[in-house]
Amino acid sequence: MKSKNLSENILKVIKSNGYKYIDLDTVIDTNLILERSGENFRRFIFSFNDQLGNELCLRPDLTIASCVRYLNNNKKTSEKIFYSGQAFRKGLNKKDSVIRSQIGFEILGSFTEKSDDKKIIETSLKALSKIKYKSGNLVIGNIEIFRILLDKLDCPARWKLRLQRHFWREKYFNDLLKRLETNSDIDPTIVEIDKKKYSKMINGNQKKEVAGRSIEEILLRFDTKIKDPRRTKKGSNVVKILKEYLKIECPINQASKKLNLFFKKNKINLRVQDDYFPITKNKINKLNVRFNSSFGRHLEYYTGLVFKIDIKSKSEKLNIRGGRYDTLIKDLGFKKNIPAVGAAINLEKI
Repeated sequence: MKSKNLSENILKVIKSNGYKYIDLDTVIDTNLILERSGENFRRFIFSFNDQLGNELCLRPDLTIASCVRYLNNNKKTSEKIFYSGQAFRKGLNKKDSVIRSQIGFEILGSFTEKSDDKKIIETSLKALSKIKYKSGNLVIGNIEIFRILLDKLDCPARWKLRLQRHFWREKYFNDLLKRLETNSDIDPTIVEIDKKKYSKMINGNQKKEVAGRSIEEILLRFDTKIKDPRRTKKGSNVVKILKEYLKIECPINQASKKLNLFFKKNKINLRVQDDYFPITKNKINKLNVRFNSSFGRHLEYYTGLVFKIDIKSKSEKLNIRGGRYDTLIKDLGFKKNIPAVGAAINLEKI
């Protein structure tokens, strides 16, 4: 089956499940991207200036383009939408294509979380009915569990925020764990110098600015560190628990049991219900279904459910990636969080 015909058939399946087709802007405001993803993300995008000097970029992700549309239209109600097109994004691997053809479908304003999560996965599975394959894999994770676990641990608040913020940057996240575990980045000489600076600043003009911040702000940061210090023993235990959590991988029907045993062993007041995950069967539509606690680190905006489906046929390779992103629309400029969940289908010729 040709990829074009397959794409058209998949679009028909999505439409028949109550999703409305929309067109997305190819070009979006670069600042919207950089304000939420950071200046370092600039290396992954194709940006340029228009005739008025405004910096624009080719959409690096169709989900972001869809959320920008929702934001610009000042939507306040729930909508089920789908779209198709190309995203333009550089990768870390120079051999990766910078143009990705995708089909996406979303529920924006998703106020019935568990029900909508299940609908997105069900729509993904129905899309597979248009391609012949012998087997595949469905991996399910949940970023929310990591966030709640982190909140329960005895760790300085600033470190919790740091670990949560950089969870999707695996290498840097592991570097942070090493620092937390060993205090290897703390130089006693620098600590003594900082104490002297603190004493000098507290007796000086606190409205004066240093490197864009007032002395008052710097002192507040010092004060927070003093009241909530990082201790080696506690840091080591936190890292041990997090590393153990991130190794949990099992068939989906064992996920709640494995997680609850982990929580009990580490004396963490958490419990996952048997129906927490949208799928509880180990096999569905020729797919092996597994839980992976560390999955979901490939995109920084996921906040809850994450999943991926990978299959191969004789002529096509199809993968579906999706999840929940309840803070993305607010990060792009909306005044409050708008819960959302969706998925993107990538179809490649083999």
